[in-house]
Amino acid sequence: MQAKEQFSCGVVVVAAGRGERAGSLSDGPKQYRPIGGRPVITRVLDAFSTWPQDKIIIVVIHPDDEALFERARGLVSKNAEAVRFVHGGPTRQLSVLAGLKALEGTGITHVMIHDAARPFVDHALLDRCHASLVGGAEAALPAIAVADTLKRSTPDGTVAETVPRASLFAAQTPQCFRFAPILAAHERAASSGRSDFTDDASIAEWAGMSVALIEGSVDNVKLTIKRDIAMANEKWNRTALPDVRTGNGYDVHQLVDGDGVTLCGIVIPHDQTLLGHSDADVALHALTDALLATCGAGDIGDHFPPSDPQWKGAPSRIFLEHAAKIVRDNGGTIMNADISLIAEAPKVGPHRQAMRENLASMLGISLDRCSVKATTNETIGFVGRREGIAAIATATVVYAGQET
Repeated sequence: MQAKEQFSCGVVVVAAGRGERAGSLSDGPKQYRPIGGRPVITRVLDAFSTWPQDKIIIVVIHPDDEALFERARGLVSKNAEAVRFVHGGPTRQLSVLAGLKALEGTGITHVMIHDAARPFVDHALLDRCHASLVGGAEAALPAIAVADTLKRSTPDGTVAETVPRASLFAAQTPQCFRFAPILAAHERAASSGRSDFTDDASIAEWAGMSVALIEGSVDNVKLTIKRDIAMANEKWNRTALPDVRTGNGYDVHQLVDGDGVTLCGIVIPHDQTLLGHSDADVALHALTDALLATCGAGDIGDHFPPSDPQWKGAPSRIFLEHAAKIVRDNGGTIMNADISLIAEAPKVGPHRQAMRENLASMLGISLDRCSVKATTNETIGFVGRREGIAAIATATVVYAGQET
């Protein structure tokens, strides 16, 4: 009984085109434009890199696009470091050949060739491609039966005839092949000067390979014109999970003899004061940390170190507004801010409304999104002994067009 051939797969993602039909080049090649907050090519690489089969991924890029590609690769959700690139040629056909040559000597037995402008490729389609190859197909072509009535035109733009659509299919990618025969076919096409092939399956057919049709995906559309990209962006935003993040902050400051404490920017007369390098507003310090946490921006000490004399006695409003700006610069919208103060004294209730109004002003959000609460520590611990005041803060931020 003949041993079953070991299956190993390479992936060639073709991304060297300029995409002129997708709008001005000032917008960048279409494969690097954002849909749902991530570049088109990143969406493609996410699909392949998270597909649970061993593979080697080669991306064929334009020599001018290295910086764009590195940024897009850096956003890939899994195994980004395993994605390699090579420079493409002046045509798609020669770019594919460059990708195939990059896979020589890697030991792969099969290859999938995919257009970077098809970001909706999914694991179900890749599984069907895999099953066809493992089942013995020399080549496998995902395709969708043509549903529209087709017309052939005359040179003057009138209808010459209606073309029967039975047995007609629209080809998609990834187009999948045994590696050695498709590499040989591409090399033969290049050496013979043939450059008129519209896809890799047509080269396989020309070389005498048998190409099996498999079920494509209606979602696996190719982005060609600017409107395609806009529609893809709308689709991704409808289906993407909202990027809602919650940050927590905690701070505590010692109470010493004095004439008042500052909480949420409000000075409250009291026989003690909070000890700290700045105005020691424990509430705003905790909320600053909560906001910074939503975008991984460190803590208040990273931005305003107590060792820096310029912050001595500084109003903590500066710290909170800085954190809010960092959140906004990262694409975040502050949805809610909640502060719980733990203190035996002074009474917070009479000042709660003014505190909330301060928060709303500092953060640029409505009053109903700002909450200030207070509780005692039931005379227990350092708070109960009136040695200090603690604050716990929670911030909720929605980040538009970003994903974890």
